[in-house]
Amino acid sequence: MSLEAAAEQLQMLKALEQKKQEQTSRKSQQEEVVYHQWATFRVDNELYGIDVMQVKEVLRFSEITPVPGADSSVLGIINLRGNVVTVIDTRQMFRMPPAQPDDETRVIVVEFNESEVIGLVVDSVNEVLNLPQNEVDRAPNASSDESSKRFVQGVCYHNSMLIILLDLSKMLLSITPMTEEESGGHY
Repeated sequence: MSLEAAAEQLQMLKALEQKKQEQTSRKSQQEEVVYHQWATFRVDNELYGIDVMQVKEVLRFSEITPVPGADSSVLGIINLRGNVVTVIDTRQMFRMPPAQPDDETRVIVVEFNESEVIGLVVDSVNEVLNLPQNEVDRAPNASSDESSKRFVQGVCYHNSMLIILLDLSKMLLSITPMTEEESGGHY
């Protein structure tokens, strides 16, 4: 074999090795992308998302029985197949102006913990989206209002729309009174 032929063969082998490394690198990058499903809904023309695994069902808005002495965000309770469900006004919780329920208004029934379900009144329900975890940005600290900021888990742009991803647990804990056990016996 001539020196030139050997040099050509060596270059071909290097090129093949480089292609293999690039493919392996691409595969590992593709494998690292984790998708998370979010149920999206609108409140006052803003698009929000919550973990789809916490959503039990979506109901049409119906009569809600008020509960005296409840937090201002609590609209009341509904009877859902024999179970009492506390219903939260997301507009009130997010400090937005009130709006009259219409044909698009829905109650998203979510699992708060193993023993409790809560209904969230929203202006409309959109869709379930698969969003890549690496495209979710941390929540910006633009708000001076600590109470609303702490609900936000992150933000993501999808089809040129900003989606505010909520941490449902933190959101609901803010209005749920602590039990004596959780507070260590102190109130």
